[in-house]
Amino acid sequence: MLGATAAALLVALLAVGVVFAGAADRIAAGVTVADLNVGGLTAKQAELKLAARASRVAAVPVAFKAGGRSWPIAPAQIALRVDWAAAVRQGLEEGAGAIPLRGLKRVQLRLLGANVEPGASYEERTLDRRLRSIARTVDVHGREAAIVMRNGEPVVVPGEAGRKLDREAATRTIVGALSGFERSPVALPVVIDPPAVTTDALARVAEQVRVALSAPVRFVYKGVHWSVPPDQIATFLKLPQDGQRQLGIGGPAARRYFANLGKAVGRPPREVAFNVASSGRARMIPSRKGRRLDVPATQGAFLAAALSATDREAELMVVAAEPQLSTEKAESLGITGLVGGYTTFYGGEANRIHNVRLVARLIDRHLISPGSTFSFNKTTGDRNAAKGFLEAPVIINGELKNGLGGGVCQVSTTVFNAAYEGGLPVSERHNHALYIDHYPLGRDATVNYPDTDLKFVNDTGHWLLLETIVGSSSLTVRLFGTPVHRRVETKTSPLRETGPPKVKKILDPKLYVGEQVVEEPGSPSRSVSVRRLVYDKRDRLLYEATWYSSYVSEPKVVRVGTKPRPGATTPAKTGTTTRATTTGTSTGTTTDP
Repeated sequence: MLGATAAALLVALLAVGVVFAGAADRIAAGVTVADLNVGGLTAKQAELKLAARASRVAAVPVAFKAGGRSWPIAPAQIALRVDWAAAVRQGLEEGAGAIPLRGLKRVQLRLLGANVEPGASYEERTLDRRLRSIARTVDVHGREAAIVMRNGEPVVVPGEAGRKLDREAATRTIVGALSGFERSPVALPVVIDPPAVTTDALARVAEQVRVALSAPVRFVYKGVHWSVPPDQIATFLKLPQDGQRQLGIGGPAARRYFANLGKAVGRPPREVAFNVASSGRARMIPSRKGRRLDVPATQGAFLAAALSATDREAELMVVAAEPQLSTEKAESLGITGLVGGYTTFYGGEANRIHNVRLVARLIDRHLISPGSTFSFNKTTGDRNAAKGFLEAPVIINGELKNGLGGGVCQVSTTVFNAAYEGGLPVSERHNHALYIDHYPLGRDATVNYPDTDLKFVNDTGHWLLLETIVGSSSLTVRLFGTPVHRRVETKTSPLRETGPPKVKKILDPKLYVGEQVVEEPGSPSRSVSVRRLVYDKRDRLLYEATWYSSYVSEPKVVRVGTKPRPGATTPAKTGTTTRATTTGTSTGTTTDP
């Protein structure tokens, strides 16, 4: 009996499957795409119907809402392209299959229905810009719980939750809504961002603050004690803010206090130095360790004492300050005497002197390994305002102007001559555009970061230490290493004029016609050559090199009168008077970068 019933039911199902199978090339009844009914249509008919409906709403925006605001966006505004063909194929698959299974699936679709959400492409940059704009309005930054001082008492301020647009989910929401045909407002997903630090988390820290301010903290160093009162401790405490959970030491008052403390107990190390006799013989002055305050460790000890109710004494953490170059290291590097040195004299305005001293400090104590090349530009880096360089006279395109870093070439010229006198190979050197008479003739060296450099090679076989000594009006550069006792012979040609200065005339309405005033006398273009021969201690020739320097002329500036003479009936003869000659360019200062 049971078997007969089952057989009858199977036959009935098969019959239903055959009856409702329908045509395989038509979409089953009950199937929608983007909530639009496409049942009974062929794929082509469905695509046309969907595309036509999409065309009618392409410029119609959907109002997307969040945070009490609304932003209308239309499909065309993000170049939305819906793949209706793929959606229709998926709709056909919903009711596909062999008879009678296809018929049974279609019966189910008639009863329950099936909606296909179409896929779409869009301009990601455009939508991302819109989402950023929406987020700027919607996003509200929360506030973490924090501790503040009120009337000398720590108070925990509760945090506040924030909110932010869920950008990833909002993208899906916007694309999904614009891919359909409904134009009613749509809410964008906004998430609540609760504070990570709560009042409960800071209750313990508030109690720590109370303990810290309950009594003075005493510092001790070498048997000496001094006290920090609670009101001063309060200025040192770094209370938890912006998501922090712990008490610390910080702020301007703490920085000043511990910096002054470091100066009081610290002693800078003494670097290896050399006493150079007039004979050129150098005697090493040994290095000596100094001492310095370990500020982080001292602050940690201070905080630990402040958080203790019983032991409120903190020890200063003083450690050894090692010299940059110790006696032992200098001797191991072969730095025992003088290899070469030179002194130049400087003057001029305060900014120029500042630049000379600043760049001298940048190259001081520089170590040059055996066989390596010293580069002035690489050692100093860019000479810019961030490093403290100021504007001073500088040569730009053959003219004297104000520029950043004027005076640097005083140092590069002195370095060049120290290497020159030491007999070291010079691989790059450039003369100034203008002739400067207070440098050794033909032995000036200009630099300009990064393309114009000064370079020399350490071929002594041992390390070299470059030292600068800046006096009130002089600069000395010395190279210490293992003395190689080279002899340098110099042959300098006479300074030769190669052309007269050009005349630059300036019309002056204050002078009468025919009058001229020499504003600047100018200088001719010139050239010179320097030949250097370097001999070793056995008087054998090691190197021979010649440097050629050409200097451009400085124009003669003449003011020419244009003012008519009173009562003149005939044109005045030109060149009849020369009233005065003013001073020209000073040659007592360096006029290059």
